[in-house]
Amino acid sequence: MTANGYVLYLHGFRSSPKSFKARVVQKALTDAGRANTLICPQLPASPKEAMALALLLAERYAPDNLSIIGSSLGGFYATWLAERLGVRAVLLNPSVDPLKNLEHHVGVTTAWHSSEPFEFRREYIDELAELRVETITRPERYFLLAATGDEVLDYRDMVRHYAGAKQHVIEGSDHAISEFPQYVDEVLAFCAGRTGVAQ
Repeated sequence: MTANGYVLYLHGFRSSPKSFKARVVQKALTDAGRANTLICPQLPASPKEAMALALLLAERYAPDNLSIIGSSLGGFYATWLAERLGVRAVLLNPSVDPLKNLEHHVGVTTAWHSSEPFEFRREYIDELAELRVETITRPERYFLLAATGDEVLDYRDMVRHYAGAKQHVIEGSDHAISEFPQYVDEVLAFCAGRTGVAQ
């Protein structure tokens, strides 16, 4: 991938392009004169619809001019897309098996960054099951950034699932990776292929 390739950012459950980490990535790219290289859609609640949208946006640039950053549920989505498109992906405290985490979120609530209603339907659990990647291929395409202090997901599941990939395990921190500005340069360097890792 070229150093000026496009970055597709996939936010987490009930989140949006206004999320903290998405804004940090946007600022870093803007500061580098690459504001127009970030693709950060609002993902539908339906996993099937979310991936249809992501594929529509990604296929224009993949595989040679695209990398993906996914946070939490977005990391689960990013893994499916990376396997399908053959692109690099950075996973930020990714959900490895959202089926066991999201069952109790079925129903109507609100989005994190607005008062808009957010409905997660029971059939979406089956849609998630269709997207599960049991074992990643070509681990060198992946970079895992995981926090031991994640209060939502177990970082050990992440470390196991992305065995063989580049991994940076943060001692402490939290699910949001509150110190993410410290790591965004490392993330974007991996996206651009400036890590010495084979593509």
